[in-house]
Amino acid sequence: MNTWVFPYIKQFKTRIILSLLIGLLGLGSGAMLLFVSGYLISSSALRPENIMAVYVPIVAVRAFSIGRALFTYVEKLMSHDIVLRMLEKMRNTLYDHLEPQAISLQEKYQSGDLLRMLSDDIEHLQDFYLRTIFPSIFGLVLYAIICIIFGVFNWMFGLFILLLFGVIVFLIPYLSLVRMRKQHEQMKQVDGELYSNVTDAFFGITDLKASGRANEVINETSSIDARRSKLVAVLDRFHLGRDVCIQLTIGIGIIAVLFWTAYSSGEGQFAPTFIAAFTLMIFSVTEAFVPISPAVEEVPMYQDAVRRIEKIEYDGDASEDPIPEIAPTDHVHIEADHVTFQYKQTTGPAIQNVSLTIPQGKKIALLGKSGAGKSTLMQLIAGILTPSQGAITMNNMPYTKDVLSKQIAVLNQKPHLFSTTIANNIRIGRPDATDEEVERAADQAQLTPLIESLPKGIHTNMLELGERFSGGEQQRIAFARVLLQDTPVLIVDEATIGLDPLTEYDLMDTILEATKDKTIIWITHHLAGAAVMDEVVFLEDGTITMQGTHQELMENDPKYKRLYEMDQVF
Repeated sequence: MNTWVFPYIKQFKTRIILSLLIGLLGLGSGAMLLFVSGYLISSSALRPENIMAVYVPIVAVRAFSIGRALFTYVEKLMSHDIVLRMLEKMRNTLYDHLEPQAISLQEKYQSGDLLRMLSDDIEHLQDFYLRTIFPSIFGLVLYAIICIIFGVFNWMFGLFILLLFGVIVFLIPYLSLVRMRKQHEQMKQVDGELYSNVTDAFFGITDLKASGRANEVINETSSIDARRSKLVAVLDRFHLGRDVCIQLTIGIGIIAVLFWTAYSSGEGQFAPTFIAAFTLMIFSVTEAFVPISPAVEEVPMYQDAVRRIEKIEYDGDASEDPIPEIAPTDHVHIEADHVTFQYKQTTGPAIQNVSLTIPQGKKIALLGKSGAGKSTLMQLIAGILTPSQGAITMNNMPYTKDVLSKQIAVLNQKPHLFSTTIANNIRIGRPDATDEEVERAADQAQLTPLIESLPKGIHTNMLELGERFSGGEQQRIAFARVLLQDTPVLIVDEATIGLDPLTEYDLMDTILEATKDKTIIWITHHLAGAAVMDEVVFLEDGTITMQGTHQELMENDPKYKRLYEMDQVF
């Protein structure tokens, strides 16, 4: 809340206060509309001799009816404007947290969690203002005003109203909050199980059918769905009982006001014409009390959304000093000088005391098992992360992720291919590229035979995620994309993993042939292609344990030789 709620309330406090005041004027106009209407009806029933005796109430009814509609509309307009402005800043903040980690998002977060944060969780924070804060404040303020009004006439009756309507304003919302906390945890657990089962069933339907377990999964999913339906039914019964209690309390309050006004009128405290006025006014006032309970019970959902968003670890550039932008150049010299990097909330560094010199045109294979620190080092070299200690420089200057797409291109293991034409997918890095330039990049990626076999050539639609093409063809299209960017440095991050050996070696040859003059940083789990690299760097637990040319390591390092021979076998 201290990060994703209160700072925005403070930033927009003037607009929020103004919106609340206008909203209270709208609710006050509604209450006064019924108050004056009750007075007007009672006065008219006495058949006054002159219409002027009720002229002021008639004008007041018109004024309050217009005021109620006008103030309510303006309040809704302002509150939604405030919330949309907040959402804009929240989304920008969330994007600023995610964008530095774009290359490694799939390693840190599941796609469903990201989509939930980007859509549902942010939208829930919108509802926090519109459905919880504003209605609760309106109800509390009117509750205080109505108790004071009745207390001025009779302190004992004012105390009775304070306690009676306090049941709606405080007791029932508190019970709703307690009940909903428990219900929310149960629903979250069941929804998680249901989501997991449905996802597994959807993506593994072929294997499930082949193993004869499809019906078993269907029955298990149905069982979980039945548990969820029971929880929903229990919650619906609770809501029904709560609403009955609220309406019963309001009914008791209205009857109590009716009897009190009748008694007070008989005692001469005010005219009988105010009996209907006070009684009708309660109908309007209590409307502001009803939304408090539903508003408060949503709090656990908001807290859960905020907790999920706050789990996003921000690893971007935290430097307060501006770093000058490096002008585009064809000659890039990158140097890592005793670099150490540690993620927040981790016990040890992901990269420790790493030094590398990467002159223009050098080909480096960065090897290591999962979790060794390859992706972290790659993000440091790409400028996405800033070292905790040491420095990484480009042409002897510090730099940030702004060099991406200008000096450094990245070919991922699973590049995203959009549901558009081959040409549009290739020219993502350079939107102004001509068809001739796109075809030249495709030819360098050895895509010409494939494109010539298609009915519309480079203007053939790829369908969603490039599903009409094989894995090797998809990688070549992604490779053509980075070739079109024409950056002096190319980072290849596990781009051949998952391909068959023949396709893998073929793609490697294509990449190396098309990037003879470029710097290549090849990140991989295994040693395929290490023999053609200028240098091999082996990472283990964030430190360099082996470094040298392939030939040097084969001759001098038995462990490397054993790993290479094993890799050739498999």
